[in-house]
Amino acid sequence: MNESGQSPFDLPAHLDTRLLPPPTQPLADGHGEARRPRILILYGSLRPQSYSRKLALEAERILQYLGAETRVFDPHDLPMLDSVDKQHPRVRQLREWSQWSEGHVWVSPERHGTITGVFKNQIDWLPLEDGSVRPTQGKTLAVMQVSGGSQSFNVVNTLRVLGRWMRMLTIPNQSSVAKAWQEFDDAGRMKPSPYYDRVVDVMEELVKFTLLVRGHGEHLVDRYSERKGAEEARRISRAAAVTE
Repeated sequence: MNESGQSPFDLPAHLDTRLLPPPTQPLADGHGEARRPRILILYGSLRPQSYSRKLALEAERILQYLGAETRVFDPHDLPMLDSVDKQHPRVRQLREWSQWSEGHVWVSPERHGTITGVFKNQIDWLPLEDGSVRPTQGKTLAVMQVSGGSQSFNVVNTLRVLGRWMRMLTIPNQSSVAKAWQEFDDAGRMKPSPYYDRVVDVMEELVKFTLLVRGHGEHLVDRYSERKGAEEARRISRAAAVTE
């Protein structure tokens, strides 16, 4: 907090920053470069009063206080999968930001018991494999959801399945905000509640796991079957070269 009582990170007054770990200082990554954790935040609604966007922005403020560098992707104007070429500017931006990041935060509303099409479209545009690059493999992931009704975990469970499919390292903690319409004030800020405290918990854990994984992500998800397949591909390539 500064002298006026306001946080330079626009954190709410009810958040006791004395109980948070000190902001992460730039630490060396796997290449020896000193930098802050890089986190990409995705949300899943185009509504003007999108609660998933409001929750995403609250998460961003906390992450920035904890020392992370953040980017929030706006899903407006992202075409539906396969309706345009992957070189479309919005598709390229999403893929480049994912490649830039070390970790993700995924926030989706619950619609008919599952994630929204808006959110799924963003994940569908992220390839599992692009040549020799796996854009999401080994990155950390935190999952959160907002619901219009009572407490539900359908979305966070689905997001965990997606995270596993994208070969990401999903942290144990998660957040599910029930009756989201009453958890935000007229300014779009989240009110003090156990729901808000859980969001803080999740963001703190994400930063810690991202730093723990830094430089080790590819090693942790390296697979015997893939090494075996790569060796077979090299054998075939060598055999083809001999016969030419």
